[in-house]
Amino acid sequence: MSSEHTKTQELIEHLKHPTTALRPFKREGLDKVVFFAAGILAVAFVVWGFVSPETLGSMAGTLLTGVMDNFGWLFVIAATIFTIFVIVVAVSRFGRIPLGKDDEKPEFKTSSWIAMMFATGMGIGLVFSAVGEPLFFYMSPPPNTVDGSTPQAMGTSMGTTLFHWTLYPWAMYAIVGLGVAYGSFRLGRSQLFSSMFTPLFGERAVNGIGGKVINILAILATLFGSACSLGLGAIQIGGGIESAGIMSEVTSPVLVIIIAILTAAFVASAVSGVEKGIQWLSNINMVLAVIVALIVFIGGPTLFILNVIPSSVGSFIQDLPQLASRTAADGQGVNEWLSSWTVFYWAWWVSWSPFVGLFIARISRGRTVRQFVTGVLIVPSVVSTIWFAIFGGGAIGIQERAERGEGTVKALAKVVDGEPDINMDTILFDLLGALPLPNLIAIILMIVTVVLIAIFFVTGADSASIVMGTLSANGMQEPGKGLVIFWGTATGAVAAVMLLAGGTDPAEALDGLKNITIVSALPFVIVMLLLCVAVWKDLSKDPLIIQEQLAAHVLETSVATAVDAYDGEIFGLETSELQIEDDPAESSEDAAKSADKDTSAKD
Repeated sequence: MSSEHTKTQELIEHLKHPTTALRPFKREGLDKVVFFAAGILAVAFVVWGFVSPETLGSMAGTLLTGVMDNFGWLFVIAATIFTIFVIVVAVSRFGRIPLGKDDEKPEFKTSSWIAMMFATGMGIGLVFSAVGEPLFFYMSPPPNTVDGSTPQAMGTSMGTTLFHWTLYPWAMYAIVGLGVAYGSFRLGRSQLFSSMFTPLFGERAVNGIGGKVINILAILATLFGSACSLGLGAIQIGGGIESAGIMSEVTSPVLVIIIAILTAAFVASAVSGVEKGIQWLSNINMVLAVIVALIVFIGGPTLFILNVIPSSVGSFIQDLPQLASRTAADGQGVNEWLSSWTVFYWAWWVSWSPFVGLFIARISRGRTVRQFVTGVLIVPSVVSTIWFAIFGGGAIGIQERAERGEGTVKALAKVVDGEPDINMDTILFDLLGALPLPNLIAIILMIVTVVLIAIFFVTGADSASIVMGTLSANGMQEPGKGLVIFWGTATGAVAAVMLLAGGTDPAEALDGLKNITIVSALPFVIVMLLLCVAVWKDLSKDPLIIQEQLAAHVLETSVATAVDAYDGEIFGLETSELQIEDDPAESSEDAAKSADKDTSAKD
């Protein structure tokens, strides 16, 4: 038998027995091992944080230092690999593969899909860092770059901020989302983090103890990441309450009350389901975000902001090679800076990728791989660029005018001991207060911003609760309300206990929780690198790809045969539909099984 005939038979076998046979989800229901193991570890962590916060904080700091010093390079390289990988997949022949049946339509409208994805993936982080990070980099640029508070520093600050908040984090989310969406909606696998590794290790391995460990780690990373965001959101809401003059000082008990209210809100949203709760809140959130952004754009240094948008993109593109390759080898100062910023962010996004990726997969059924990657990678990046240009660019514009002594504009921050003295909790409200608005309008705007922060968190936290429920229930698309309520309550409890454990400085307790989250991201970097290989193997065996390979191979073989037969003379080729016949032995076996089932039914 010729090698050409053998290859043709192999391709036909893939079509006769495709790996994409849509099977029902398996073993739906509570996974007791995953649920109780993750639950016990979460409770033990809370108890530890309450009984001995100093020990917990010390251990977290030690582990964080070890991760940053020894594996910072891995985060830098992996982040670039993830970004290149998803772009290559999107523009390749894999791009037209649907995440579902061949003719399946998307479950959500594109506008709602983008709103839910954006609010879940960035949400509260965008609000928290939109002003403080660009302003900090403007006043204190990354080491070995430019001098602070200069025109060059403005471009560097915005380019560095976009590096942290646009393509790279969304590429991490896209890998997990693509793996889950393709595996569950195209292959019929369960919506579990572990199921994505089936092409590498086989179903038996991913359904065994190894797969359960992966799912437990994914739940814990999601829990800690969400709890940390809840605490940060509560602190920023507290800052807004102080800035609006509602309270002179927001203490830890008040922050706990804020956490309780937010927890009740996102649990209620989560149990109402994606279509009713998250979609509704996400749409409202986008409207509020646009309103606040427009007010800052119009009331702030408008022309300066318009100039910031193209210059920011240009700086990002120009500085990308340096930004993507900066490691501790560039000097001790660079290593410390990376630990506080770039490597910290990559670890943070990796720790969020299990729940954000799983949620994005949940709402992306029916879209093609190219549509998915374009939507996940490009659209949020464009929106983030505009968002940071308005808020960060507006803050830099006001700061620059104040430093030049123009008019009565007050500086938003000052340099103390060589570092910008910026309160990240209140800097957004300081910017709103600096706008030329009547006092009443400014207060209303601050209150609306507090609501925006709350909804941004709710849309992310309820997604996390659903995902943790899904991971606890063998990948059920709609986990039981009891599971969702449990994990939502656990998220609030972790954040509240850590705040109380922090005493007079709750932010310090949250730093400890944040450190644990970063440390937990290290194994997920390796897991996600393996995931890239698994996704590529799955896509390579899709029927659409096999059909292309078969058609190309048959055409190539036919032409070669005809050239040999006609000795180079002119000839014509006729095409006919390929008929794939079942193996008689297999057909007889299937018929026998069917007959046995009929006999059993009659008995």
